[in-house]
Amino acid sequence: MREYKYNVLNQTEACKAVPSSKRMKRMAVATFATACLIFAMSSAMAADASNESVNNNAVVQVSLPDFTQIVEKSENAVVNIRTTAKVAVQPAGGGNGQDPYEMFRRFFGPDFNIPGMPNPKANPHGGGGGNAPTPAPQERSVPSGVGSGFFISENGSILTNHHVIADADEIIVTLTDGREFKAKVVGSDERTDVALLQVDAKDMATLPIGNPKKLKKGQWVLAIGSPFGLESTVTSGIVSAIGRETGDYLPFIQTDVAVNPGNSGGPLLDLQGQVVGINSQIVSRSGGFMGISLAIPIDEAMMVVAQLQENGRVTRGRLGVQIGEVSLEVAQAIGLSKAEGAMISAVMPDSPAQKAGIEAGDIILKFDSKPIKKWSDLPRVVGSTKPDSSVKVDVWRKGKMVVLTATVGELKAPIAQAKADEKKPEAKTKPSVSALGMTVIPLSDDAKKKLKLTNGVEVTAVTGEAANAGINQGDVILTLGNTDITSPEQFVSVAGKLDQTKAMGVMVRRGEQTQWILLKPTTK
Repeated sequence: MREYKYNVLNQTEACKAVPSSKRMKRMAVATFATACLIFAMSSAMAADASNESVNNNAVVQVSLPDFTQIVEKSENAVVNIRTTAKVAVQPAGGGNGQDPYEMFRRFFGPDFNIPGMPNPKANPHGGGGGNAPTPAPQERSVPSGVGSGFFISENGSILTNHHVIADADEIIVTLTDGREFKAKVVGSDERTDVALLQVDAKDMATLPIGNPKKLKKGQWVLAIGSPFGLESTVTSGIVSAIGRETGDYLPFIQTDVAVNPGNSGGPLLDLQGQVVGINSQIVSRSGGFMGISLAIPIDEAMMVVAQLQENGRVTRGRLGVQIGEVSLEVAQAIGLSKAEGAMISAVMPDSPAQKAGIEAGDIILKFDSKPIKKWSDLPRVVGSTKPDSSVKVDVWRKGKMVVLTATVGELKAPIAQAKADEKKPEAKTKPSVSALGMTVIPLSDDAKKKLKLTNGVEVTAVTGEAANAGINQGDVILTLGNTDITSPEQFVSVAGKLDQTKAMGVMVRRGEQTQWILLKPTTK
């Protein structure tokens, strides 16, 4: 603009020498040219701004997927499953040998007989008396449940949930073309909620198995099933979370796909039409869908299927420990760089863990070379290990790594937690000493034998930061920092040498449980 203005001024000066009429024409032309230039530049700037806006919108625009082709290829492999159960019914004519017309005979006499009914006098074992034989019990089949499933092989193998077919006397599978088959149970596993069925059919449409480890939050998925018995219903949504812990053996895939009773056992599909999960549970306060549904990862389910096909049941490894979480504060206090692993709170007697030398207070960081990132990883990793396998176990103990070898046992039944015995108050005649807000006494031989301990001191009183940290009267102090405690005097000596301006880990035995407690420095 500056250069253009300069030219206009020069042209204006040059025009002073020409006649006024011509000068006016030239000035008009110059003014028009200036206006045209300004308009052109404004248009160009507006076009650039418009293009930039279009480009920005193109970055955030997301097109919704079209599921029609996936559904067309997949729905014929999905089946409806309904089950029946036999229930006892009261025999016609009353039960327990009672004559239904006894009331009439009380009023009209024992000879009263209803036309068409047998005369009790003619048949001494007929009706009318307490000596009549009890009719044989009768049963009838009633609907007991509905769910979904899908073919994983052309010869009729169907995958579904355990809870869909549990306690069923008859299982009926209905295909999308209306054909029905009676199914038999090849095997079922309650822990993972996976069941394998078989129908007498060939050339069935099947679903390809995908890789749930490739799933990402926000990825589109869809479910096909029979919610409330409505066959071949399709719903869609996104992956909300991966590896959702619910306390079960499996880390679930969480989605917002609409799943309702009857969807259980149906497939969760990705945009390639591959099965990534089995719809299994919903989180709800009403019993219906509330935006949270959980699916079993298909890779975990297929490992169960392999065992069911081979043995008809699932065998799992057993270590024989009780475990807890490792908090960040405890990890820092015991020298771990990260809050990871599973803390051993108790070791079962004569268990594979005890034979391997695993101790209460150990932190298992690796099992069979598999990292244990969260405490809940350990049961799954151990459970998936074949019984009688010899594996390496990496544990963190007293500030250093220890590698042990364990022979995995077989988990035959759920192991009930031992209940901590209530301590009865006893007269304490032993000498006591105090440090770190704890008064302790020697641990008696009887207590050592009962708790299967070789060291420790018993807490008789607790105050200050120790009480705030959660140490209780009756607890047994096993380790202070990374030093085993063997006597009250040694406890005081070790406590005096520790830097009490920093947090320290205290290993405590409480009943049958062992845990690390973080003792923070005293605040002033």
